[in-house]
Amino acid sequence: MKKSHRPQTKVKNPEPSLKSPDWVIWAAWADRITFEEIKKKIGKSENEVIKIMRRSLKPSSFRLWRKRVYSKSIKHRKKFENERKNIRFRINKNDYLT
Repeated sequence: MKKSHRPQTKVKNPEPSLKSPDWVIWAAWADRITFEEIKKKIGKSENEVIKIMRRSLKPSSFRLWRKRVYSKSIKHRKKFENERKNIRFRINKNDYLT
């Protein structure tokens, strides 16, 4: 077997198979995967993902996840896009203030 010259990077939490039920949990914890993307890939709505997370996680982990989802604006596509616009605006505005 021929070795590649590229170094292999090891990921702490590698992405599970899309067919695996663990994929929903992995995607729900991932910050950059929105509920809309989850819906498009596997057909589960936000409410269904919340139910899966409630069943699969310990109560304290579920509360932590819910707090994280609602404090970050990137789990919903519209909120994510608006937040990116606000960040760009602040960066551009601050560039000219000296």
